[in-house]
Amino acid sequence: MESKKRYKIVLYVPESHSEQLREAIGNAGAGIIGNYSHCTFTIKGTGRFKPLDGANPTIGEVGKLEEVQEDRIETVCEEDKLKAVLKAIKDVHPYEEPATDVYPIEVIE
Repeated sequence: MESKKRYKIVLYVPESHSEQLREAIGNAGAGIIGNYSHCTFTIKGTGRFKPLDGANPTIGEVGKLEEVQEDRIETVCEEDKLKAVLKAIKDVHPYEEPATDVYPIEVIE
């Protein structure tokens, strides 16, 4: 039996939008591990950024360094669901440029 290609998705979101984002990516097909769906792991931290000219920040203002309490959300996703999950992130995330990392992973059976 051939294993499907899987990815680890890591993203950062303000705490205020964390639950909504976890639900959206789970509904799009992320977080399936065996007989479980919507599997995620969340770590709290502080995000820092400075919007540059041309930015339209949801939080903060252009030219000023901003700090926001954010959640780092980790989940897994099969290749055939990846585009839908990334679209869900873009659709639900409040930032115009969501910080999202996608890493290929080896499945251990």
